[in-house]
Amino acid sequence: MVTGSYACGHSVKPLMGETIGDMLNRIAARYPDNEAMVSVHQNIRWTYREFCERADALARGLMALGVERGDRVAIWAMNYAEWTLTQFATAKIGAILVNINPAYRVYEFEYALKQAEVSTLIVQGRFKNSDYVGMFYEACPEAIDARAGRISSEKFPFLKNVVFMGDIPYNGMFTWDEMIEKGAGISPDELREREASLNFDDAINIQYTSGTTGYPKGVVLTHHGVMNNGYFIGEGMGFTEKDRLCIPVPFYHCFGMVLSNMASVTHGTTMVIPSPVFDAEAVLQALQNERCTAVHGVPTMFIAELSHPNFGKYDYSTLRTGIMAGSPCPIEVMKKVNVLMNMRDIVIVYGQTELSPGVTMTTVDDPLEKRVGTVGRAFPHTEIKIIDPNTKRILPRGEVGEICARGYMSMKCYYNNPSATRATLDANGWLYTGDLGVMDEEGYVKMSGRLKEMVIRGGENIYPREIEEFLHHHPKISDAYVIGVPDERYGEELMAWVAAKPGMTVTPDEIISFCNGQIARYKIPKYYKFVTEFPMSVTGKIQKFKMQKMAIEELGLEADSKIETA
Repeated sequence: MVTGSYACGHSVKPLMGETIGDMLNRIAARYPDNEAMVSVHQNIRWTYREFCERADALARGLMALGVERGDRVAIWAMNYAEWTLTQFATAKIGAILVNINPAYRVYEFEYALKQAEVSTLIVQGRFKNSDYVGMFYEACPEAIDARAGRISSEKFPFLKNVVFMGDIPYNGMFTWDEMIEKGAGISPDELREREASLNFDDAINIQYTSGTTGYPKGVVLTHHGVMNNGYFIGEGMGFTEKDRLCIPVPFYHCFGMVLSNMASVTHGTTMVIPSPVFDAEAVLQALQNERCTAVHGVPTMFIAELSHPNFGKYDYSTLRTGIMAGSPCPIEVMKKVNVLMNMRDIVIVYGQTELSPGVTMTTVDDPLEKRVGTVGRAFPHTEIKIIDPNTKRILPRGEVGEICARGYMSMKCYYNNPSATRATLDANGWLYTGDLGVMDEEGYVKMSGRLKEMVIRGGENIYPREIEEFLHHHPKISDAYVIGVPDERYGEELMAWVAAKPGMTVTPDEIISFCNGQIARYKIPKYYKFVTEFPMSVTGKIQKFKMQKMAIEELGLEADSKIETA
C-alpha cells in the first residue's frame, strides 16, 4: 500500500492554555534572578523579575494613553530591549502589536499604518541614514503642530498617540519616560483585571509578509499560536533556564519575535542582543563574551560569520545549538556551522509568518544527515500534508508537491483582506503555503522551492533548490541562487547568481565543467551573474523577483518576457 504524504506531530507535552502575559508572570516567578535580557549595545542587563516589572510598567503606560483591548499598537524600531518589552506589554493588555519593518520608507510605512488601523505608534530615532521621526512627520505632517496624544489626521484616522523611544521631546510625541510616568496613574490591580479579561485565542499580533510578491499582507496571530510555537521551538533545541541565546535576527520578523524571544521566555532562557542590526563581528563577540549556548540566523548571516576575517579569533566552546532558518539552508553551510562553530545540536525550522511561524523542525536527537539535509518533521500538535497543486489530492511519499499545514498555529486571517484569506486558508482549516516539498517514509520533509519559482524548461519541471544545493559543493562558491528567465525556444532558461569565496574568482566555464556529468544537462544554468551580495529583505529572504527583473533587463530578454503562454 502506498503511504500518503500526511503526518501529524505528536508529543507527551500538551499545548499551553494561557495567555502570553500569564506565561511571563509564571516564568518570572519561577526564575526571578535569572538574566532575561542582555542588550550588549545598550549596556542593559535585566533579570526576569526586572523584565516583568518593566513590562508591567509599560503596559500601564499604554493603558494610561487609552489603549484598549484589540487596539493596534505599532512599533517601528530595530533590535532594542524596548522592542521586546513592547511585545510583552501589549500582550498583557490585549492590544495587537503591529510589527513595522525598519527597512520601510515613507510609502511602505504609510501603507502599514493605514492598513492595520494603528492607534498608537512607538518609533525609534535616527539610525545611520534612516531618519524615522523625519519619515513619520513626512507621512503625518499634522503631528508637528499637535499636542502629544491629540493627533488628528485625515490620512490616519485611527492614529492618536506617538511615543518616541527615547528622551527627546519631539512635537506631537510622548517620550518613553513620559509614557511610563503616566502609567503610575493606573494601579497594578487595574492591569491584573485587564490581564484576567483576555483569552488565549485573542488576536495579539499583526506581522506583514515580506512582500517578495505583491503588496504585504497583515497576518493576524494569536497568543495561543505564537506562544506555543515558541515553546515547542525551544523544546526542539533542548532549552532550559541555563541557556543563553544570541539574537541577531530582527525582532519585527517572526524569526526574532517567536523563534528567538518566545522560545527563550517560555523556558527562562537569557536573550542576548548583540547589535541593533546584524553585524557579523558583533555576533562573534557576543558569542564569546556572553558565553552564549545558542545563536540564530538566516543562512546569509552564518555565511558572513564564517567568512569574517576575525572568525578564528573568538571562542565558541560554549555554543551548543541554534536555528538556521528564514530561507533555504545550504547543506554545506550547515555542516560548517556544525563543526567550525561547535553547534553540534543546530536545528532547522521551516514555516512562514502565517503559521506563527514554525510547522516542521529538526531536533537535536535527529541523525546528522536529517538535520542538515531536511527541514525535519511536523511540529507537535501540527498536521501537514503534501498535495498536487492542481488536483489538491494528497501525493504519495517521495513526490514533490505543495506543503499544507493545519493546527493551533495557523493565522486567524489577513487583516482587512478577506479575499486573500480565502485564497490561503480553506474551509477545513488547511493553510496553503505555496512552498514545494517532498516527504520521506519517516515523515521528514525536504524543500524543493516555491511553487511560483518552479522553472519549466522545454516541458521539464526544474526545482532551483536542487541546483543551488549542488553548486554549494563547488570549492570556489560561497553562495548561489538559481532563477528562471524567459526564453523564446524553451519557455524558460536557468540563470545562476553566484558569490565566490573571499579571495577567489570563478568563471562560467568552471561551473559548467563542474556540472557536466554530475547533473542533467537541462539543469545546468545557461546564464551566470557574479555578485558579492544578493537582493534580499531585511530578514535575509532572497528576493528572486528582483533578480529576475534585473536579469531580464541585463540580458535583453524583454521581448521574450512578453511572450504569452497558456
